[in-house]
Amino acid sequence: MPDGAATPPDPSALIAAVAARYAGASRFTRGYVGSKLRRDPSTAAILALAGRAGGLGHVADLGCGRGQLALALLLSGAASRVTGLDYEGAKVAEARAAGAGLAADFARADLTAAEVPDCDTVLMVDVLYQLPEAAQAPLLACIAGAARRRAVLRLFDPERGWRSRFGMAMEHAGRAIRGDGAAVRPMRVAEVAAPLEAAGFRCTVSPCWAGTPLPNVLLVAERGA
Repeated sequence: MPDGAATPPDPSALIAAVAARYAGASRFTRGYVGSKLRRDPSTAAILALAGRAGGLGHVADLGCGRGQLALALLLSGAASRVTGLDYEGAKVAEARAAGAGLAADFARADLTAAEVPDCDTVLMVDVLYQLPEAAQAPLLACIAGAARRRAVLRLFDPERGWRSRFGMAMEHAGRAIRGDGAAVRPMRVAEVAAPLEAAGFRCTVSPCWAGTPLPNVLLVAERGA
């Protein structure tokens, strides 16, 4: 399905095709890739968005991890090209190996300092709130300048009542287990939207937590006609 087509891909076949590209990766990664694409509601939400939009064009995936979502967009025809950036070199190496032969470029980058590449769509899933508080607003400004058509951000919404309290408890527990002392300071969704709207984007926000107790929402910022 070329970029621009609206026919939705078969989810099971697509996930199998993506997972097959990680055949040479570790056992953990092979299991993780398929599970993440199947279970994370952002997969279906972003693929559906791409179908409605007629494709996302060149996608810059910030915090791409192992690259499975970027490759799903490519293999489904929802993206014409992907550029993935992530801080963890081992994950970037796995993404590169899996993306061999496709219109995919993955590189190690520190999102608190890296330049966001010019693209049609900036994609950032579960990344912004994990960055230092002082780095979040500058990155949003870079995204607003780099995205020609849209930005798609899955955010931790700190104003979702019990969901936010549960999500924060999970984040603190995870950091305690990993020995990660980084603070968790998610921006209010309105604060995330403000610089994008000031740059000429129209923002819509919808729940993206299907079947989970988490406070995740999908913010889609699109350029005005």
